[in-house]
Amino acid sequence: MKLTALFIIASFVSFGQTLKDAIRKTDNERFSDAYNDFNSLIKKEPNVGDNYFYFGHYYMTKGEIDSAKIIWSKGFQMDNVSPLSIVGHGSVLYLNDDAAGSKVEFDKALLSTKKDKIKNAEVSRGIAKIYIKSEKKNLDEAIRILDEAILKEPNNEENYLLHGDALYEKTPNNASAAIKSYNKVLEINPKSPRGIVRVAIIYQRAQSPDEAQKKYNDAKAVDSTYGPAYRENAELNMKFNQPRKAIENWKKYLSLNNTIEARYRYTSAMFLGRQYCEVIEEINNLNANGFTNFYTDRMLGYAYIECTNDPEGYKKGLSAIDRFFTTAPADKISWLDVKNKGILLSKTGADSLAIIEFEKASKMNDKVAKELSGDIAKLYFKGKKYDKAIEYYTFKSQSDTLSPAEEFDLGKAYYFGPKNYVLADTAFSHVNNLSPTYAPGFWWRARTNLKLDPNNVKWLALPYYEKVLELVKPEERGSKSNKNMVMESAKYSGDYYVNSASKDPVKAKQYWQIVLDLDPNDQGAKAYFKLK
Repeated sequence: MKLTALFIIASFVSFGQTLKDAIRKTDNERFSDAYNDFNSLIKKEPNVGDNYFYFGHYYMTKGEIDSAKIIWSKGFQMDNVSPLSIVGHGSVLYLNDDAAGSKVEFDKALLSTKKDKIKNAEVSRGIAKIYIKSEKKNLDEAIRILDEAILKEPNNEENYLLHGDALYEKTPNNASAAIKSYNKVLEINPKSPRGIVRVAIIYQRAQSPDEAQKKYNDAKAVDSTYGPAYRENAELNMKFNQPRKAIENWKKYLSLNNTIEARYRYTSAMFLGRQYCEVIEEINNLNANGFTNFYTDRMLGYAYIECTNDPEGYKKGLSAIDRFFTTAPADKISWLDVKNKGILLSKTGADSLAIIEFEKASKMNDKVAKELSGDIAKLYFKGKKYDKAIEYYTFKSQSDTLSPAEEFDLGKAYYFGPKNYVLADTAFSHVNNLSPTYAPGFWWRARTNLKLDPNNVKWLALPYYEKVLELVKPEERGSKSNKNMVMESAKYSGDYYVNSASKDPVKAKQYWQIVLDLDPNDQGAKAYFKLK
C-alpha cells in the first residue's frame, strides 16, 4: 500500500511540473525525473510544440540521437506552426545530412519570430545547439547566430554558455575566447553552476587540476544538486589518479541521478580508473536490470582478468568476451580484445586456443607482436612444441631482452627440442648472469654441459654442479624442489673427485656423504662407502 501511495503522490507532483523544471532537470542530468516531467507535459499538452522540442534535446544530451529525431518529428506532426517545432523538424533534416533542407526550416523559424526578440533569440539558440552538439558541426554558423541572439537578449546566460561551447569546440587549444563567454555568464549570474563547471572543464583539460578542483567545489557550494559538477569532478579525479575521490563524487552523482544510464557511465569511469572488482559488481547489477551491450561484455571480460577474487572468474570472463565477439561490430573489435580473449583462454587451460588468439592479435599490430611473443613462446613451451617456442623467443630477443625465466625456458627448449646443446648452454649462461643465486639455472647448465661432454673427458659440468651445492643451503637440500637437483650434483661432484685426474678423497667423501644423508638406500653412495 505504501508503494501505491508514493506512486500516486509522485504522479501528482510530476503533472504539476513545468517545462522550465524539465529543462532544468535535464541540465542537472537528473534524467529519470526529467523524462517523467516531459512525458507528463506531453500528456497534458499534446499539441504544444515547445514540449517536444526540449524533450528532443533531452535525448540529445543523453546521446540518444535516434530518439531525439523521433520526438522532434512527432512534435512537428502535432504542431507544425510553433517556431521551435519547425527548428526541431530542421534539426532532424540536419542530422539526416540534409543541410539545405534544414536551413530552409531554420530560416522559416527565424523569420516567423522576427518581431519578437526574446522568442527569436530562443530559436537562434535552438539552431545553434544542433550545429554545436551534432556530430557534423557548423561552428562558424553557430557563433554567428549566437552573436545575433546576444544582441537581442544580452542578459540571457544561455546565449553565452552556448557561445562559449561553440568557441571552445572551434579552438580547443586556445580557450581564451570561450572563457570570456563563460565569464560573461558569471557576470549575469554569479551563482550559475553551469558557468562555473564550464570554466572548471577548461582548467581540467589544460592540466591545471588545482584550479579545476576549486571551480568544481565552487559549483557544488552554489548548487549541491547540480549533477555535472560531481561527474566532471570524478573524471578529474580519475585523470589525476585519485580513484577514492572519484568514487566519492560518482556516488554523490548517483544519489542525484541513479538511473541505469548513470550507473553505466559510472561503471565506464571505474573501468578507466582500474577499479576492476567494482566494475564486475556494477556490470552484474546492470545486466540483472536488463542493461547489456558489447561494451559491458568487453569491460567484464577484461575486469575478470585483473580482479581475481572469484575462483570462477576466468571462466566468467571468457563467457563475457565470447558474448562480446558475438555482438560487437567487426570495426569495433581491436587487437586488445583478441589479446584478452587469448589471456582468458590461457587462464582456463585452453592453451592451444589461446595461441591462436595471440597470433591473431600479433598480426593486427606490430607492437603487439613483439609484446605477445614471450607469451606465445611460453605456451608453445608448455605444450612441448619446442621449435615454435624457440622461434618466438628468438623473435622477441631481436627487439627486447629476454627475462631470466624466458632465457631458462629457451635453454630447455634447445635441450629437449632440436638438442642444440651449445645454444642451450648459451641461454643458461644468460640465466646465470641475470640470476646468479638461482640454483636451477646452474643445474640445467650442468646438465647441458654433461651432454656436451658425455664421457666426462673434460668434466665440463663440474663448476655448475658445485655451484648448485654452494647455493642450496644444507637445511634446504631435502626439500621436494631441491632433493633431486642436490643428489645429482653431489653424485657428479663426488664421482669427479674419485675418478678424475684431480682425485681428492676428502672432497669425494664430503659429496658422497650428502648423497647418503639424503637417501640412505642410494646404491652409488652405499657402494662408495663400502669400498672405504
